[in-house]
Amino acid sequence: MRKLFGIILFLLLSVSAFAQNKEKPLVQFSGIVYNADSTNVIVPYVTITNLSNNKSVVITNYNGYFSFVAHEQDTLQFTAIGYAATMVTMPQNAKNRSYTAKIVLKPQITNLPMVRVFPWATTDEFRKDFVNAKIADDDLEIARKNISRASITAMTNTLPRDAQEIQAANTQSMHNEILNSHSRTNPLLNPLAWGSLIKSITDGGGK
Repeated sequence: MRKLFGIILFLLLSVSAFAQNKEKPLVQFSGIVYNADSTNVIVPYVTITNLSNNKSVVITNYNGYFSFVAHEQDTLQFTAIGYAATMVTMPQNAKNRSYTAKIVLKPQITNLPMVRVFPWATTDEFRKDFVNAKIADDDLEIARKNISRASITAMTNTLPRDAQEIQAANTQSMHNEILNSHSRTNPLLNPLAWGSLIKSITDGGGK
């Protein structure tokens, strides 16, 4: 008796489920998915999952457009990377068995914890670089290098001269040219030199 009652109950439930499925007509569902922050921005390649129909999946195209068939009162889930999931329930008694909707997805921003990236793969590499690291010069060492002979010589060869140095160099050059332009006088052509020579011979200086 119990077995017969169980069979009858199973048949009734099956008929009821079949009747419910038969009562839900199919509807052509079409639309475009947009960004909630800007209705002019479409969201491409959105995944649409029919949670009421064995989780069947439909994907929108590059322009965010979709068009497929679903039953009335089916629950649809719209998901995309970087956006929060949105649920849509198919309406009842859709006109002409067609339903068009504008789906809006809200961007989802996730703040990740800060990560510091170090250039050492292991602690041994860190110890090696730390031991071999060159210590930077302090202010005293920097000042000593700046006033060294080599540093001053390098600056002298590279830095341009100011107006005073240029004027002094030109004056010295002109002075050297004046001195070098005078020719030396031959002593044999000097009458005074001849007189001194004769007097020296007369006085016996030539002995």
